[in-house]
Formats: sequence, structure tokens, C-alpha cells
Amino acid sequence: MKSLALAAGIAALALPVSAAQGGIITIGEGFARSCYEASEARIATPANIEACNRAFSEQALDFHDEVATHVNRGILYYLSGNLGPANYDYDQAIAMDPNEPEAWLNKGMAALKAGDSRAAAPMFEKALALKTVRPALAYYGRAIVNEDLGNVRQAYADLQRARDLEPRWPLPGEELKRYVVRE
Repeated sequence: MKSLALAAGIAALALPVSAAQGGIITIGEGFARSCYEASEARIATPANIEACNRAFSEQALDFHDEVATHVNRGILYYLSGNLGPANYDYDQAIAMDPNEPEAWLNKGMAALKAGDSRAAAPMFEKALALKTVRPALAYYGRAIVNEDLGNVRQAYADLQRARDLEPRWPLPGEELKRYVVRE
């Protein structure tokens, strides 16, 4: 029978700044498009956040673009360390469209960054169930939750799944090195 242990005991996984990456593409040009591009490039400057703000105040956004702009502005707030405004935007997106997986994914990442693994768990589950475009990130986040809660086997399985889904993303593979599988 195999057993699994962490090489250095159960430790909190470091959450990378680049973890919030579930942006939503917007159709067309203008401020909403600039907001999307800034969230994808992970450039959280005040000017880029202002472009998102201007999308709401100066553009006639269709439903999809309004939801997307909330998620994308939330990502920029997350990246700049402003979790309150980030969560506000994710909540707005979820209120408008409860089936928007990227809002759930990014809200889960914000909960992790705030140190609330228990709150993050159902958000990652929801993002996966709704078919997020970044399932590897959702599995990675769920691995952090599982490790925090002492579910070492599930954390290991989630890290493996994240690595398999995005083999060029080095973080899951690096985290897997902390585990030791024993016969």
C-alpha cells in the first residue's frame, strides 16, 4: 500500500501573484477591450483600472461585456492587492450571471489570498463544474484548499491534474516535489 506525505510537513502553498488569470474576452473595441487586455497581461496599473471604470461609464456594454468587465476589473484589483474591490466585482458578475465560471474561479483565488480556504473550496468546485477556461488553475487552487484542510492525498491528486492539464505551467510540478510517496 502506498502512503503519501509532504516532504516538509503540511505547509501552506504560496499563492502566486499571477494566479488570477481567468479573464473573459470582450467583443469589440474600446475601454472594455482594454480592460480585458490588461487583465490578460496582468498589468494592474491605475490607468488600466480606470479603463475598466470608463467602460462602465462611457460605453454601452452588452450583457456579456458587462459581466466580463466586472471579472476583468476584479482581476486587476486582485493583482494590485485590493481584495475588497476585487470581490465586489466578482460578486457583481455572479449576481448578473451565476453560471460565469471565471467569476467563481477568481473569487476562489481571492478567498485563498485572504486566507479563507473553507470559503474558496466551493468556488473552485463551481468553476470546475461550469467548465472554466482555466481548469488547471482551479485544480491548483483546490489543491491549496485540500492541503490546508489536511486532505493530503486529494491535494496531491489535484496538483497532478493541474500539471497534466498545463504541463508548461511550472508551479504545480514544483509543488509536487514537496510530496513523498512511500510504499
